[in-house]
Amino acid sequence: MEKPYTFNLLHLLFLYLLLPFLSNSIPPPAQADHSEIISRFQQYLQINTSQPSPDYQKSTHFILSQADSLSLQSQVIEFVQGKPIVLLRWPGSDPSLPSILLNSHTDVVPSEYSKWVHPPFGAHIDEQGNIFARGSQDMKCVGMQYLEAIRRLRSSGFCPKRSLYLSFVPDEEIDGRDGAEMLASSDVFKNMNVDIVLDEGLASPNENYRVFYGERAPWWLVIKSNGAPGHGAKLYENSAMENLFKSIESIRRFRASQFDLVKAGLKAEGEVISVNMAFLKAGTPSPTGFVMNLQPSEAEAGFDIRIPPIGNVESLEKQIAEEWAPASRNMTFEFKAKGILHDDLGRPLVTATDSSNPWWTLLEEAIKKANGKIGKPEIFPASTDAQIFRKLGLPAIGFSPMANTPILLHDHNEFLNQAEYLRGIEVYESIIKAYTSYIPPGGHGDSRDEL
Repeated sequence: MEKPYTFNLLHLLFLYLLLPFLSNSIPPPAQADHSEIISRFQQYLQINTSQPSPDYQKSTHFILSQADSLSLQSQVIEFVQGKPIVLLRWPGSDPSLPSILLNSHTDVVPSEYSKWVHPPFGAHIDEQGNIFARGSQDMKCVGMQYLEAIRRLRSSGFCPKRSLYLSFVPDEEIDGRDGAEMLASSDVFKNMNVDIVLDEGLASPNENYRVFYGERAPWWLVIKSNGAPGHGAKLYENSAMENLFKSIESIRRFRASQFDLVKAGLKAEGEVISVNMAFLKAGTPSPTGFVMNLQPSEAEAGFDIRIPPIGNVESLEKQIAEEWAPASRNMTFEFKAKGILHDDLGRPLVTATDSSNPWWTLLEEAIKKANGKIGKPEIFPASTDAQIFRKLGLPAIGFSPMANTPILLHDHNEFLNQAEYLRGIEVYESIIKAYTSYIPPGGHGDSRDEL
């Protein structure tokens, strides 16, 4: 009886001595899984989908390959040739329930390569774990977090009650007309029977996630000034340039008054009207530049105005006509774009952020369940595709789970830390589980208390 005991003891001793070598050579399962997740994110970031020539063919192929690996239903729709919308579906067990839509855009803004410390489409990871790439914040991160959250839920055996759709749309960075707007107005979308839309948000420099329930509408204003030409040395009134400068100064004072409210902490950026000059055009061209001894007869300037849904539109329009571009100074103005702020009944295009909106409550609970914190609901300072869906009367919430992260969308050296990216996947896992399991009061199935 002693021999087997001696053999087992020696065997255990051998395994004990070998264990340190095994633990050093084989990464833990979680670590290996994280490596694969980050690798997939890098692959998506490395596809150059920057405007004006995005490689949609390559991004579409990549997204479809991910859908196949998750056994998701997929279709590619081109309402406009060369601008594919990739639509994925995870069917729910109860087709009578309305569906959930998670929207993201595949295009990104251009980059000035020389201003980046790492190539914008290299997806380089530095020693701190920061992933440098155009789209790392805006918004390829969110599109991939949707997919990775589904991967985790599928692995756990979770089955959604509601159908879940993922839309990867083109051209958001150039107004979305050929992307989300075409989808939202289609019979395809009507047949999806969507009840709630989630879209992009912004990074948060502190520990609280930022959540957006509305957004400012863009008004792109061009002011033109006319006046008599004159010698460059002549002093006279009502020249085109003088009149335009008076307008620019008036606009500058208005901008400062709005900015002061933000700097004083009295209002958030999304709650004020912002005005920024986009271009200034004047002068008579010459082979070496401009004719310097001639005052031009025409001058114009363009301004990007962003107006919150609660802004006083009538007052602003009056100010433009009377102060910024008065006809009395030989000035005219036109809008190159004029975003909609209200629905057909005159109500602001915002999503409710109280108990009247169960999707808002579910979102708050799901984020907290994933050990996340959220700040005060905000108006998004710029524009996203979410506004397109709000115009249809649908609730739409902007949310990108990026805490403790500088806001770098459209900036040089855009990055997202890999730990923050991985944490965001857990948050979306919690949100998707809560949303696709939700049964309204009086409905059938499990209650919210069982989520």
